[in-house]
Amino acid sequence: MKKFSGRTMLAAVIVAGGAASAAAADKEVHVYNWSNYIDDSILADFTKATGIKVVYDVYDSMETLEAKMFTGRSGYDVVVPTDRNMQVLIEAGAFQKLDKSKIPNLQYAWPDIYKRLATYDPGNEYAVNYMWGTTGLGYDKAKIDARMPDAPVNSMDMIFKPEVAAKFADCGIYMLNSPEDVMPAALNYLGLPPDSKSKEDLQKATDLLLKIRPYVRKFDSSLINPLATGEACVAFGFSGDILQARDTAKSGVEIVYSIPKEGALLWMDSMVIPKDAPNPEAALAFINYIQTPEVIAKATNFVKYPNGNLESQKYVDPAILKDPTIYPPADTMAHLYTTTPNSDEIQDAMTALWQQVLAGK
Repeated sequence: MKKFSGRTMLAAVIVAGGAASAAAADKEVHVYNWSNYIDDSILADFTKATGIKVVYDVYDSMETLEAKMFTGRSGYDVVVPTDRNMQVLIEAGAFQKLDKSKIPNLQYAWPDIYKRLATYDPGNEYAVNYMWGTTGLGYDKAKIDARMPDAPVNSMDMIFKPEVAAKFADCGIYMLNSPEDVMPAALNYLGLPPDSKSKEDLQKATDLLLKIRPYVRKFDSSLINPLATGEACVAFGFSGDILQARDTAKSGVEIVYSIPKEGALLWMDSMVIPKDAPNPEAALAFINYIQTPEVIAKATNFVKYPNGNLESQKYVDPAILKDPTIYPPADTMAHLYTTTPNSDEIQDAMTALWQQVLAGK
């Protein structure tokens, strides 16, 4: 969540005090999660239910989390990486396998989501899904209607078709500053595998992006404010960011989120336990508690992202559950794709091509 930034800081539940005794440490769980990604009353309720205090820290980029995981001895019991980054960390031996006998609430796992999660966690041995979402189009309805009443708002034509994108250049086209998210969308639009590892395919995606580059005002990591303030009229970004922009938009700004008919990236943030977690038993208790259907539903109602717990849908706010941009219908789900980490060679090639896109040449 997508996915990686644009989430404002959460009022964290932090245990104050000096060095804890070993006995006290047994009653603590240290959690590291994306900011603004949980209703903090859930943390307080966990402590009431278990007697385990929560030390809750937040981050706003995968680079920050990865640095802690690769350095080791992070001090965290539960961390929440995003799909491709999680796979790299699993392969590096940063996490421990789950004792699923201590996570009975996994009985409520949503099969379709866990099948996709297995792309990054073969056999579903390490990760429990927390939230997931899509990448797609956010747009300012009034500004788009004024410039193109019949705009293809359900298609990546909005950005990738030069003659269409040109109509919105004056009011602001924004895109994620993330080749790992934009390149697959371009590949998919061209009818190529979105997870292609071919340099030739990546060049074709780059050529497409260079054609529409003159109409893009900015590539940015966070698209909430540009949409919410009316600075942007079209944006390609993460579903949650665009939905937050919709809910926080200034008076008179109506933001709409659309999952492109060509398909979109399905991303996932999942809970894992570091290899050297100080208190893995507390970590398992925390993960199991979060997967209580009523609890994970409360988290979804707070962040407006879908979760991987099928039973929780009974408790999700009906307005959220029935919103097809949050919980896509089956025919839309069928067109969502996932991507996997690149080799160093392909990643270097993608990074170089992305620099060309940013520079416009």
